[in-house]
Amino acid sequence: MEARDKTVRLDLRGVKCPLNWARAKVRLEQMARGEVLELTLDDPRGARDIPSAAEAEGYAVLESTARDGIFHLRIER
Repeated sequence: MEARDKTVRLDLRGVKCPLNWARAKVRLEQMARGEVLELTLDDPRGARDIPSAAEAEGYAVLESTARDGIFHLRIER
């Protein structure tokens, strides 16, 4: 299995900003290049701030969606 085939899921519902970004960043740093981190959030501030923080760290934000107050982000290492 190649690294690009691997998706790591992290449920951060109930975790407020900036702690949700801190947890996501730790997980990203543990992953191999090409792996994708899929985040589930319920914090609108985190959903707004995490993509720009991830890009500032050199990660690629592949997707950012919201539905019924739940936010889904996909970030490539």
